[in-house]
Amino acid sequence: MPELRKDPIIDRWVIIATERGKRPHDFVIEPDVVKGGFCPFDQGNEHTTPPELFALRDSGTAPNTPGWHLRVVNNKFPALVMRPEDLLNRQGEGMFDKMNGIGTHEVIIEHPDHQALLTTITIEEFMLVLGAYQERMLTLAQDPRYQYVLIFKNWGRAAGASLEHTHSQLIGLPIVPELVQEEIQGSKLYYKWKERCVFCDMVRQEMQQQVRVVLENQEFVALCPFAPRSPFEVWILPKTHHSSYMDLSDASRRHLAEIFSATLKRLEKSLLSPDGFRAPYNFILHTAPLRDPAMPHYHWHFEIMPKLTLMAGFEWGSGFFINPTPPEDAAQYLREVKL
Repeated sequence: MPELRKDPIIDRWVIIATERGKRPHDFVIEPDVVKGGFCPFDQGNEHTTPPELFALRDSGTAPNTPGWHLRVVNNKFPALVMRPEDLLNRQGEGMFDKMNGIGTHEVIIEHPDHQALLTTITIEEFMLVLGAYQERMLTLAQDPRYQYVLIFKNWGRAAGASLEHTHSQLIGLPIVPELVQEEIQGSKLYYKWKERCVFCDMVRQEMQQQVRVVLENQEFVALCPFAPRSPFEVWILPKTHHSSYMDLSDASRRHLAEIFSATLKRLEKSLLSPDGFRAPYNFILHTAPLRDPAMPHYHWHFEIMPKLTLMAGFEWGSGFFINPTPPEDAAQYLREVKL
């Protein structure tokens, strides 16, 4: 029988449509059309992108030339832009509010090889990607105009990727996104009620029950949340309490890279179509606002969402998400994948 489940953090309800009960091979994975041809992110084409903001490269190589392992550049078609002289300009238009669209939109080019994927690179290379996220957040935190940095990855055309070369994106914002505010407020209410972090309670209960846990290591756990919005949604959380991703240590970065890589590989293999097409996905980093002090009630985490279903009229009209795969089943499928 279908179930309504409530997210314990933001009171969001989802419908687990158990009677639709979809297994991994039941989803239709559309093939990505490989465009081929010229790619501005390939090594040797550095002159076609905006100048480097940050790069990890071989000693002795000049910026914006070959010899790099990872590059960060401004998005050529940014959602937001910021010049040194720009200031927030909040104003009203009758009953409506608006401000100038200042911010930054950056691209993290994760590897020089056009064919590389996060599921094929080494753990050391994955660590470079995770470290670049942290480095850019620490840098942007020095500018008081930025309140929040949202880091995300779109992989596959259906998930919003316009270029095939593996990359993720970063948008620096003058405001904190609504969903993050809802998480912070929801976790604050839980903390006020129970004097415990809701995320820490979630991690403890899931590790005790071992029903929705996919993987764990010394420092992190990957689990399918109780009320997932999409089939095979997976969250990766630190086992110990940390509210800001900027506090991640070098040693923890390796453990994060290991569990993140293994989780993506399990999702890829589990959801691979009979024709060999990989499922598109998005992942998002949710962390504390840039200059907030350590929060006892909030817990940074990554959310990975394969793009397997579409939002239609009911979802848009009601705000409910319909998920045809119970998270308990999804976690079991992912645990059983042999890599």
